[in-house]
Amino acid sequence: MGQFPNQKLQFESMERLIKSGAGWRIGWNASAPIYQGLIGTDDWAVELTEPELNDFCRLLHQLADTMKSLESELMDEEKIACEAESDLLWMEVEGYPHAYSLRFILNSQRCGEGKWQPEAVPGLIQASASLKFF
Repeated sequence: MGQFPNQKLQFESMERLIKSGAGWRIGWNASAPIYQGLIGTDDWAVELTEPELNDFCRLLHQLADTMKSLESELMDEEKIACEAESDLLWMEVEGYPHAYSLRFILNSQRCGEGKWQPEAVPGLIQASASLKFF
């Protein structure tokens, strides 16, 4: 399936979509009453409200763009960490511009946190861009 051969698409209905790949998963369920979003790995998952999922996707792409823009500024062996946050969550990428981990902390009415390894992040970024329109 293109650039990410381990990526799976699971359509359970027109309103529900779950995408997954090696070390990541992300989903949307428009008919869920409170928690329409889902993010996770093979080992854990957290349900998110629509505003939380919107912020997650927006901040994820903001951090990915920042890492890409820094690639020409850093030496090959130089690592970097970048943070972004909203009222609902905090996110951080850490590593090299071409390979970095992603961490988040949910700061809404309930708390949660998670982390994706560098090999999982590109697939998660690609899937989040096509999950729904943010």
